[in-house]
Amino acid sequence: MLDHVGVQVADVEASTSFYVSTFGPLGITEAVRFPVGDSFVVGLAGADGTPQFWLSPARRPDDRELHVAFRAPDRAAVDAVHAAAVAAGVEVLHAPREFPEYHPGYYAVFLRDPDGHNVEAVHHGTPAD
Repeated sequence: MLDHVGVQVADVEASTSFYVSTFGPLGITEAVRFPVGDSFVVGLAGADGTPQFWLSPARRPDDRELHVAFRAPDRAAVDAVHAAAVAAGVEVLHAPREFPEYHPGYYAVFLRDPDGHNVEAVHHGTPAD
């Protein structure tokens, strides 16, 4: 059901150090890091090496948005989530498309839930899959 979780933090470096050192015995490691603005985003992975827990800089210190992604079996399911959201009047943050900056074949829609959180439906396929 869950594909990945993203947490906004006050200090990405400090949080990365905490999670890697504290949960290292469980196999948690830093898998990827890329710049975002004047900070960066870090993807942490378990034994399989796939980043599924993401740390990003907080946009507002008093209001940190949670990010949860739900795994979709195919692009049609992502499109169906988008259609259902639009029909219900849900705020669409990013309409369905491929996000090659994440990886080729990453097809997703991003929405705003009633509490202001960023929620996503994602399919990991191949480009144009």
